[in-house]
Amino acid sequence: MSLAVLWVFLPLVAMTQGQYGDYGYPYQQYHDYSDDGWVNLNRQGFSFQCPHGQVVVAVRSIFSKKEGSDRQWNYACMPTTQSLGEPTECWWEEINRAGMEWYQTCSNNGLVAGFQSRYFESVLDREWQFYCCRYSKRCPYSCWMTTEYPGHYGEDMDMVSYSYDYYMRGATTTFSAVERDRQWKFIMCRMTNYDCEFANV
Repeated sequence: MSLAVLWVFLPLVAMTQGQYGDYGYPYQQYHDYSDDGWVNLNRQGFSFQCPHGQVVVAVRSIFSKKEGSDRQWNYACMPTTQSLGEPTECWWEEINRAGMEWYQTCSNNGLVAGFQSRYFESVLDREWQFYCCRYSKRCPYSCWMTTEYPGHYGEDMDMVSYSYDYYMRGATTTFSAVERDRQWKFIMCRMTNYDCEFANV
């Protein structure tokens, strides 16, 4: 499913959610990057951050073998629920090196609010960093991993979170030395409506 379809359905679903949930923000105000609004060119680095108080809810990517086995990326953001309040701090996580498999969640119970990446010609891969934001002392629970995105190396990628009470906390990736591409599984969690004493769950 393309992000164009997301842009059509999101306001409708959000309006319904707003009637029954605790959403104090209008979901129609998501950060819109159109289908052609890539945040990077092939082989170039980029830094993407959601607007303050918003988190990443969709990731889109296309692969090009002829352009260094690299991908162009596109993200969509939406406000968190009113019960989470405003982020109390935000930071860049440690770098995940190019050419390696990795698993990372935001430290301090943070939520993913951005991505930063740099391309390395020597390994035909990228290093990655998450931009994370913490919401008071809220803790994650009921976490799960998405299926692999893309389904096969070299395919287009469209990941959209339709569960608005689940938030992206990180990802695990595998890297193919043959295809020079990655598959991602995103880590999604609910967040408590109260402060908890655990610094990192």
